[in-house]
Amino acid sequence: MYTIAALYHFTRFPDHVALREPLLDLCRAQSVTGTLLLAQEGINGTIAGPRAGIDVVLTYIRALPGCADLEWKEATSDHPPFGKMKVRLKKEIVTMGQPDVDPRARVGNYVEPKDWNDLIRSDDVVLIDTRNDYEVAIGTFEGAIDPETASFRDFPAWWEENKDRFHNKRVAMFCTGGIRCEKSTNYLLGQGVEDVYHLKGGILRYLEEMPAEDSSWQGDCFVFDNRVSVGHGLVEGPHKLCHGCRRPILPEDVKRPEYEHGVSCHRCIDETSDADKKRFRERQKQILLARKRGDTHFRQG
Repeated sequence: MYTIAALYHFTRFPDHVALREPLLDLCRAQSVTGTLLLAQEGINGTIAGPRAGIDVVLTYIRALPGCADLEWKEATSDHPPFGKMKVRLKKEIVTMGQPDVDPRARVGNYVEPKDWNDLIRSDDVVLIDTRNDYEVAIGTFEGAIDPETASFRDFPAWWEENKDRFHNKRVAMFCTGGIRCEKSTNYLLGQGVEDVYHLKGGILRYLEEMPAEDSSWQGDCFVFDNRVSVGHGLVEGPHKLCHGCRRPILPEDVKRPEYEHGVSCHRCIDETSDADKKRFRERQKQILLARKRGDTHFRQG
């Protein structure tokens, strides 16, 4: 059984570049895989591995500058969620492209999962899903507004175009694990919105703690590992991943004529060129060859 830990923490690293190699070496030594992002503003990512290895890595991260109160969310899987370990250096640990946004300065009001339903069902509250369009497509909260953004970078422009719709409303926002809302609530506060709220721990904590019979959640929640989606109780959902476009698809979508394993699905068949598809087919061929050799550094295609 593999332990999965999803984490993020905003802090100011004096030299985030110097943190990369020791962290990567430790994860590999502990048989931990996944992806961690390092930037001057903090750390973000999801890792998986044996229980003991995850504990060692989390203890190490909590000892990094400003990370003593790091929080994370855990789940389990009976198959390895990731193929290898990557520690990447970034300008932002979640890219919004707003240099003045700083979640360490202030954020919106945190709302516990047990109090979330009462808030979002209030007449003076507008509920906004801050995730990308392909994530929203497989599940969201009842009554939530979908900005239909392809990237979190698009959110500020969407807000500017739509803010007048929400005059005199309290604004509640949510995302998968909470990190995007740290930035989006800070951004709205900077835009003069006074009453801003966000779901503490994100959708994942809500699905973990809220009984299905009392839930306002509809559908499944996209996750950034090989589980693809989860439902209440963080039970693995039915979705698969199209490795041509990285979007979630259902098992029945595999039977559609547009689907080619590792190359395309009905969502992306017209979005990629013949040259792209040829490259994807070659990638898939290499993955299959690596499998036969027992090379675990290649992820499923």
